[in-house]
Parts: sequence; structure tokens; C-alpha cells
Amino acid sequence: MRQTLRTLQIAFTYIGTIVGAGFATGQEILQFFTQYGRWAVLTILLSMGFFIWLGTKMMILARRIGAESYEDFNRHLFGRNTGSVISLFTLVILIGVNSIMLAGAGAIFQEHLGLHYQTGLILTVIGSYLLLKRGISGILQMNSIVVPLMMTLSLLIIFNTVGHPGAHRFMTLVTERSPVVAWMSPFLYTAFNLGMAQAVLVPMARQSDSERPLIWGGIIGGLGIGFMLMAAHYAMSAHMPGILQFEIPMGSIAFGLGPLVSLVYLLLIFLEIFSTFVADIYGVTLQLEQRTRFSRSAITPVVMLLCYIFSQFGFSSLLSLFYPMFGALSLVWAIKLILTPSQPPGASDGPEEAASHSTSSVKDVVPGPARK
Repeated sequence: MRQTLRTLQIAFTYIGTIVGAGFATGQEILQFFTQYGRWAVLTILLSMGFFIWLGTKMMILARRIGAESYEDFNRHLFGRNTGSVISLFTLVILIGVNSIMLAGAGAIFQEHLGLHYQTGLILTVIGSYLLLKRGISGILQMNSIVVPLMMTLSLLIIFNTVGHPGAHRFMTLVTERSPVVAWMSPFLYTAFNLGMAQAVLVPMARQSDSERPLIWGGIIGGLGIGFMLMAAHYAMSAHMPGILQFEIPMGSIAFGLGPLVSLVYLLLIFLEIFSTFVADIYGVTLQLEQRTRFSRSAITPVVMLLCYIFSQFGFSSLLSLFYPMFGALSLVWAIKLILTPSQPPGASDGPEEAASHSTSSVKDVVPGPARK
């Protein structure tokens, strides 16, 4: 039972780290999938496969090399010097992405709650600072509550869309976009999100007692991400092209479910933004603590202040500018992860690990009968 709970915590944290501002609001899914029409279903399935494979491999490898932060992980992938440069670049990306998270919180408060944009930013910063005092355990517990609720509401949106006149469009939606660009999208999307998720998944994997919860957590987490991608695409396709005008398209769909459900959905969108923001800030401060030797309590307010300043530029404009660019640059990182063996040179499993891990091949990370 304890191992099962740990597996679910890992899976929910994986999902919660990926499902951030752009994902939960729908903007990210529009950018990378829905706008490509009928190709989106296949590209979502391909992206889900990458999340299962590479997310699981990253956590297993991080635990085997004893990586305490994503800088340790990148040094293993690229070597000490290049890895440090990649980590510094990742740090810049994370600060930019967290600025988008804050901007998304501000957009929710302004567009759907009728409150000031700055109110959403300030409440997110204060709440994140308080939760970060609990460390990785606070992140695990928060995602264990938020993610199941988010998936339940995704089911409600699917059921509500079934009777919509445009429910069939997710398979037939016409697009003028190039098929080549459409098929590049899942590679860019997965690379970008996994490059960001390493800030949390690497230290989380380091604290796991064994690899089996990481394996199943990666599989369940990847399936959950794929399900939520498909649910959002299915719902938004039925409302195309009018839904393109909304800053938070999934929020506009939620209003069709009634005032209570829509309010709960907006709250969960905010909590998903909040959970990803907290997780990324945790990873950034952990890496900066290694680089500078300043305490996390001193680093966290400085990082949050930077994110607050950059979040003043708006939400969708930042999303459309930074996400594709960061995804392309993260593609190099993902390719390197694919090419790196799961088993570090000279490492060997102990008796406990050998019972559940008979090989180090990437394709064998999925548990089978031989692992019983």
C-alpha cells in the first residue's frame, strides 16, 4: 500500500508539473495540437508515448546517478562544462516559464473573476512562498489533491461535449497548416515540457526508495497527460474557430457546464498554474543553492521577484513567443536523453534493485512478468 501511494504521488506530481498555465487554460494545446486539425489526435498519441518513455527514463537515470538537482543531471548528459551551460540556460527558461505561470494567474483573476490582474500575481507569489517552506513533500501532497480533481473535470467536459453539434470535428477539422510542422509539434512539445519538468522530477527521483514506483509513476503520469491533452483537444475542436478569441479557452468552455462547475474549474486551473509555479521555483532554488551556496530562504524571494517583473508583459503573447522557441532549444536536450544509456557506466544494481530491474535498456523500463 505504501509503495502504491508513493507511485500515485509520483504520477500526480509528474502530471501536475506538466499541466501548467498554457496546458490547463488551453492556450498551449491550441498552439501545439488543435490548430493542426485532424492531425492532432495522432500527434497527441505520439506525444503521450514520449512522455511515458522519456519521463520514466529521466527519473530512473536521475536516481541511478544520485542527481540532487537538474544541474547534476545535465552534467551527466553533456559533461561537466557543457552541462553547466545547459543548466544555466534551463534556469533562464524556467524563470521565463514561471513568469508565464504568474501571468496566467493574473489573467484568470482579471478575465473570469473581475478582479485586478495584480491580485492574481500577488496571491500566487505569497501562497507559493508559504508552500515552498515544506519542500518536496508539500509539492507531492498538493498534486495528489489537485490532479485527480482536474482529471475528473476533464471527464465532465468530455461528457458535456458529446452532445455538441461540433463534437466530431476533432477527427475532421480542416487546417491550412503544413503536415510537416504538425508532426514536428509533438517532438517540440514533449522536449520543452520534459526539459522544464526535470527541475522537479530529478530531485523527486533521488528521494525514491526504489525504482519501481518511478517506473509505474512515469507510465501512469504519461497516460494521464495524454488523456488530459486529448480531452482538451476534443472539447476545443467542437468550438473552433470561435474559441481562438479567448485568453483562457478552456475556461470559456467550462461556463457551459453551469456557474458552480465553471467556478470550480477556474479554481482548478489556478491551482494547476500554482502547482507548476511552485514546482519550478523549487527546482530553480535548488540549483541556485548548489551554484551560489546561498540558502534557499534567501534565493526564493529573489527568483519570485524576477518572475513577477517579467509577468507584466501579458499571458498569451509570452506563451506564443517563448514556448515554440524554448521547445526547439529543448529538443537538443531530449535527443541527448534518448541517446544516453539508462545505466551509468560502472554502476550496478544492488540485490533489491536487481530483483526489479533485470536490464538497463530504455525499451525495458516498462515492467513485465520478469520483474515480479
